Amino acid sequence: MRKFLLPMVALLPLLAGGCVRTVASVVTAPVKVVSQTADWATTSQDEADRNAGRKARKEDEKRAKEERKAQRERDRERDRD
Repeated sequence: MRKFLLPMVALLPLLAGGCVRTVASVVTAPVKVVSQTADWATTSQDEADRNAGRKARKEDEKRAKEERKAQRERDRERDRD
């Protein structure tokens, strides 16, 4: 029995090395999934600033378009008189 036990004990660190990495991967996988999901579900300050800027530019473009349309209407009214 001791003849088999000694080689097994000597090989244990070699066998455990691969297992430890696998176990570590399995244990940390749920944490990585949760953190990625949280990242997708939340908006960073940079993203919020970018979205606010985009919204402001679109509103400015819409306002300018409406102003140009109103100016054309005023010009038409003036030309009719």
